[in-house]
Amino acid sequence: MKKIGLISDNHSYDGSDMIKYLKDCDEIWHAGDIGSLESIAKMRDICTFRAVYGNIDGHAVRAEFPLNLSWECEGMQMFMTHIGGYPERYYKRVRKILEEEKPDLYICGHSHILKVMPDRNLDLLHMNPGAYGHHGFHKMRTILKFEIDNGAIQNANVIELGLRGKLGRRKNSTSAKEDPQGLDLQ
Repeated sequence: MKKIGLISDNHSYDGSDMIKYLKDCDEIWHAGDIGSLESIAKMRDICTFRAVYGNIDGHAVRAEFPLNLSWECEGMQMFMTHIGGYPERYYKRVRKILEEEKPDLYICGHSHILKVMPDRNLDLLHMNPGAYGHHGFHKMRTILKFEIDNGAIQNANVIELGLRGKLGRRKNSTSAKEDPQGLDLQ
């Protein structure tokens, strides 16, 4: 059995407020739009960390992580990419991969919308953990946690981290280097 933390779309936010939820994980999977490698440093120290790059990610993140990732975990085949759509609305390139690889679990991010839904036509489960960062149009910041044991997902939970943008007011005089999101963290 493995405990999984599934996250996405932090857009350089370090997610210090969610580390307490991930400390007991065996693996953390990130579905892209990382923003900066520094923002995921704490998570990478916790356990096995798998990730794909997203559309906002620059050269450093793209050099570290692939566009697509396929692997096996506890008897299940996984496929993860950042932009891919969801059942009945897959992007063409992703549909082709899903049909060829036949994963049990398909993971993507990008939409900032939490979704867990079966695709009965392709016999897979789709998961999008939403977004845990503060950039975007989502209202609630979310992550998913679940266990995989003998080819089955169990004990799946949505963790709500609070409303987007509730860290504080925008600063008027900060450099992007000091605080790339321009947030008053006090």
